[in-house]
Amino acid sequence: MEILDKIAQAIFEIKSYPEKDELESVASSLVLKYPCLKEPGSITGYEAWKTSIKYKLGNFRSKLRRAGCNEVDVNSKRKGGTEDNSPFTLKRPRRGEVNHVPDYPQHHSDFTLEEERLHLVEEMMEKKRDQTLIQHKMELTFSLRRKEIVEGQPMVSEVQERWPALFSCEQIEFCRITSKDLLESFRGSLDIYVPRLLRLYRARKGAFGQKMEDVLDALDEKTSDILTHRKTAALRGLPIFVRDDTSKFFLQCSASDTEEQVIRDATVAILSVHEDDDALNAVNVAVVLEGAIILQDLPDLCTAFAYLFGLLYTMNIDYPKEMFYTFEAVQCIFFDLGSRCSQRIRSLRTKLQL
Repeated sequence: MEILDKIAQAIFEIKSYPEKDELESVASSLVLKYPCLKEPGSITGYEAWKTSIKYKLGNFRSKLRRAGCNEVDVNSKRKGGTEDNSPFTLKRPRRGEVNHVPDYPQHHSDFTLEEERLHLVEEMMEKKRDQTLIQHKMELTFSLRRKEIVEGQPMVSEVQERWPALFSCEQIEFCRITSKDLLESFRGSLDIYVPRLLRLYRARKGAFGQKMEDVLDALDEKTSDILTHRKTAALRGLPIFVRDDTSKFFLQCSASDTEEQVIRDATVAILSVHEDDDALNAVNVAVVLEGAIILQDLPDLCTAFAYLFGLLYTMNIDYPKEMFYTFEAVQCIFFDLGSRCSQRIRSLRTKLQL
């Protein structure tokens, strides 16, 4: 039916893999706008429409897969030559990604984009790098890189070797993936929510024990650069407020310690390095992924947190279980990404709006 074809195409333009309730919403809206399409004898009047839309959308994705559409091709269950017997996992946008796995630029293929990648690696080896050229080639090869990361799910170290420019602060691909500026959006949200978060922490600090007391006491002791310390306190208090475990996330060591021992077992973390005689002020803040320092010499914890969040999108890495609600809060409240969130984060968002 032509109407189903048009509906499937319209849905795919918005979301390639819609949820069950989203399909139900489409079917419900269809019969609400056109009552003549309502199914006689049906309780809802649109059950058959929902099923038909679901299968028509599946057929539409199959046509696009045969045509070489990257976003659906990465979910092909039959990959030539593979003997991977691991369970199939649907690789779809889950966190508000706009460009999850985009198609290759016009007149480009795997071969031509691989050549561009090699030129990019050569440029990164130069002492004096052409940042304009790097920016251009990173944008040109974005689709190849996303396909490799989403489909292959490589280790961070493998991606660092193939795409060294990706791990510079300027080339973290959060904006290309979500169409939101990473630092600007994060800092803007901090300006809005830090005062509200701190009020919440102080109003309910008795419910969160000594950890929240320590965060607020440390803030009260500061006498300079108060704005930065308020933002740091808000971020350190957020996982405590949403009942996450920060023991493996906010890591600390002194300048005389061996960093490798501290970060060895850390999968996703922020490391603060302090002078031996000053445990309050960090001389180095670093981002850690898969037991290795990815970015370092960052100015403060807020900047490190923003870059870490961007790298999770860049590398398509799941939020760590121990810090899931913290990252979900940043995603849904600070960046306003994604249409769904847990009840815990919905409750926090409601409190922040009061």
